[in-house]
Amino acid sequence: MTAYLIEADGGSRGNPGPAGYGAVVKDAADGQVLAEAAEAIGVATNNVAEYRGLIAGLQSVLSLAGDGAHVAVRMDSKLVIEQMAGRWKIKNEGLRPLALEAGKLARRLRITEWTWIPRAHNQHADRLANEAMDAAAKGLSWSAGGSAGGSISRVPDDRPPLTEQTDILDLSAPTASVATAQQRTQGTQSTQGTGWAPPTRVATSLLLLRHGETPLSVERRFSGRGDAELTPNGLAQAGAAAARLSRDPYRLDAIVSSPLKRARQTAEAVAGRTGLSAEVDEDLREVDFGAWEGHTFTEVRRQWPDELTAWLADPAVAPPGGESFAAVADRVERAQQRLLEAYEGRTVLVVSHVTPIKTLLRLALTAPPAALYRMHLDVACLSLIEHYVDGPAVVKSFNDTSHLR
Repeated sequence: MTAYLIEADGGSRGNPGPAGYGAVVKDAADGQVLAEAAEAIGVATNNVAEYRGLIAGLQSVLSLAGDGAHVAVRMDSKLVIEQMAGRWKIKNEGLRPLALEAGKLARRLRITEWTWIPRAHNQHADRLANEAMDAAAKGLSWSAGGSAGGSISRVPDDRPPLTEQTDILDLSAPTASVATAQQRTQGTQSTQGTGWAPPTRVATSLLLLRHGETPLSVERRFSGRGDAELTPNGLAQAGAAAARLSRDPYRLDAIVSSPLKRARQTAEAVAGRTGLSAEVDEDLREVDFGAWEGHTFTEVRRQWPDELTAWLADPAVAPPGGESFAAVADRVERAQQRLLEAYEGRTVLVVSHVTPIKTLLRLALTAPPAALYRMHLDVACLSLIEHYVDGPAVVKSFNDTSHLR
């Protein structure tokens, strides 16, 4: 007897915003893809799109195998899985009709498991959802093997693996909005975005998390290359950030951290809650304050008055034996480019320090180096930058500490 596996997902670019779902049905024994479904559903929330993906997956199995089929369901939506398993109550009345519809379909099947999986393990369904949204942005319908957008497509046994198919939209290829497609048809060139109009491609999102509290941050001392650990309060702050980032609407694809211990401790807290591993990028370390390391601002002003004045006046000036903000900008920009190339169209949590995070924000805003002196970042704060290939970077949030309240 064949057992089936449903992997489903949904997404919203704006939450609410343009949304779509994807679902794939596999043979549970060997992982062979038996059916796919995807559709853009207009403006909706992530949760609505995720439920629609589940419904499409259940309908696909019923079309393939009929009532009574043995099915395992896996999704990266904790909310949908827990509600369908009966462990969480449905508090959002807008989701109740969708949950009832999914439940009605599920009762016609033999569901063997409702399992939450990390987003990294649900890439097939996630890709289908994004293909549907990308197609809709171009004024097209999603298709698999020439079938109509949103319909179920059976994959013949002699068909090459999905990764080798050429009739599926390629997420790595540039996509365009309807307006851009029209411009090309008319022989005109598109221009880069200005921030007033919606971008035409999927963003690469950099979520910037400053590490939690350390003994030096409590005493407001210069803390650069020194490897201070988090205080108990700092560990709690890291835990609060991790709890927030493990819930909707956050869907992390990767975690990249500074090599310094206070950042790695913070990153590991998030990794433990999301099922991801934390990578290290040396260029995300804090600025080297040289002789000023461990001193308060008042102490530095007393001992190095001329050097401090010069440092505050010019980002190219370094503390004695240390590193300038200009030098930090060079390495942070290298790190940013690596992230944008490696994780195009995905969401990356960057766990770092005041100077690298301010630098990423300054670069996104095309602000002068002196802007570093006009920003304040609290410990364990979150900021968000969305980078678009065909437009400017957009700062979506700054110094958000709502998870600490």
